[in-house]
Amino acid sequence: MTNEETTGTREGSLLLDDQLCFALYAAHRAVTAAYRPLLDELGLTYPQYLVLLVLWERGETPVKELAAALRLDYGTVSPLLKRLEAAGLVRRERSARDERSVLVAVTARGEELRERAECVPGALLMATGLGGPEVARLREDLWRLAEKAEDEATDRTR
Repeated sequence: MTNEETTGTREGSLLLDDQLCFALYAAHRAVTAAYRPLLDELGLTYPQYLVLLVLWERGETPVKELAAALRLDYGTVSPLLKRLEAAGLVRRERSARDERSVLVAVTARGEELRERAECVPGALLMATGLGGPEVARLREDLWRLAEKAEDEATDRTR
């Protein structure tokens, strides 16, 4: 049995449909599009939703930790926070213990939005038709892929 028969992909193939990165890209776009109507009802973009998920889970969080949790750089997170703050959903303030650190917390309005957002994960699962075990397995595989790709990228920069 050849590697192509076991993996379904030819190594070194330049065919678009053989590219793992393209399958991930297409899945990302499709899932984000499935989220869009759900998040439009909340007045949020997908990245803003992710910021709120972290804050709802962790409570008041330094911007640096928020960026790390989202695997984003500070320059990407900062405009998201400005828009969420302008919408009255989060507040930012300097830490009293460390002036260099900016803390972010959800406002009362942001907490109210949490209740409305509780239906989003279930609605997305229904839209995809995937069951709990399938989603768990897929999520584990994707996290493992991300970890391996990050490790490889780190190794190449050394």
